[in-house]
Amino acid sequence: MTRPYRSALYIPGSRPRALDKARGLPTDVILFDLEDAVTPDEKNAARATLADELGKGGYGDRLRVVRINGLETSWGVDDAKAAHEMACDSVLLPKVNSAADVDALTRLTDKPIWAMMETPLGILNAAEIAAHPKIAGFVIGTNDLAKDLNTRTRSALTASLQMCLLAARAHGIVAIDGVYNAFKDEDGFKVECEEGRDLGFDGKSLIHPAQIAAANAAFAPTQAEIDLATRQIAAFAEVEASGQGVAVVDGKIVENLHIVTARATLDKADAIAELERK
Repeated sequence: MTRPYRSALYIPGSRPRALDKARGLPTDVILFDLEDAVTPDEKNAARATLADELGKGGYGDRLRVVRINGLETSWGVDDAKAAHEMACDSVLLPKVNSAADVDALTRLTDKPIWAMMETPLGILNAAEIAAHPKIAGFVIGTNDLAKDLNTRTRSALTASLQMCLLAARAHGIVAIDGVYNAFKDEDGFKVECEEGRDLGFDGKSLIHPAQIAAANAAFAPTQAEIDLATRQIAAFAEVEASGQGVAVVDGKIVENLHIVTARATLDKADAIAELERK
């Protein structure tokens, strides 16, 4: 069954209250942050706080991903060593430029690694990064990428987003879209979620719990998509059984490739339903 990655919420590793609240939030992924969300004078304490809270458990089936500081910083190596011992599923490495950066982290942990794709060089090397055997997912860092590209529009990031998606799909890893900064702009957020879903992302990274519901809705199969998938599978099975003609649903030919998509849609819907029952 396909694990859903519709919503990936950043939670500061330095705030016990926020870490506790996250236990009850309906996000699919929690990105426990030791990097941007933690001030320099809190870095060491945050590492201990996060380890303690993760050790208490209570996060259910949510994917627990710890974002460390870059290995070139004074905190990164200690973060990586600590994350290796934490009760988390994966380690998220910021500003990945090449597969060599991933190699450096594998010498400090054997946990699956996610890569922040947020630099021009990283985007250009997306395929080699995605191909690394320890890489399990991409999270797009659109804010840092926009800064480096000196752009003010999301449309200018389209090529970068698509390069990451191509690499992710070629190597079978997860791809999470970047954050939407104006967390009180619900309409704008919904539009960007739909755009990310249409591009092909698995979900969206979030900066506020208020964004969870909209992301979960946008990246889940709609009832219409579920109904269509069910009818496509039934029509294709009927034609296969009879050995005659081609399957047609809603005036459109249904081929095997459509059945692959249809089954993936139903698997995702089932996985979401199972997660939400818990």
